[in-house]
Amino acid sequence: MKKLFILGLLTAGLISCGNKEEKKENLYPEKVLTPEEQLIADGKNLFNSNKAACFSCHQPDKKVIGPSIKEIAKIYKEQNGDMIAFLRKQADPIVDPSQYSVMETNFAILKTMSDEEIKSLEAYMMSVLE
Repeated sequence: MKKLFILGLLTAGLISCGNKEEKKENLYPEKVLTPEEQLIADGKNLFNSNKAACFSCHQPDKKVIGPSIKEIAKIYKEQNGDMIAFLRKQADPIVDPSQYSVMETNFAILKTMSDEEIKSLEAYMMSVLE
């Protein structure tokens, strides 16, 4: 009798959960990002990913191995520098040339990235100033 009762409960549970489609109202719709916000978000994700691993040497507000993101962005803004050209190894370093040899090992990684990915890294890093 117990087994029959348990079987009945399970069957009722399966039937009630069955093919009903729940209609849920989206109370918290995701914010639609502007193209610039999306570029920044993509850059932040890439910066913090294992693919780029920028986070291992650079932090937003403090120097770790390399200068902080804020310091880099500030110098590039003040000097009207071309961060993309630097990341593509087409321009000399302007932030801390004495540490260039440390950064130079990462150009192999940067070389594998698309132009859009490099632009997103720049957009994220420059957004830290805002």
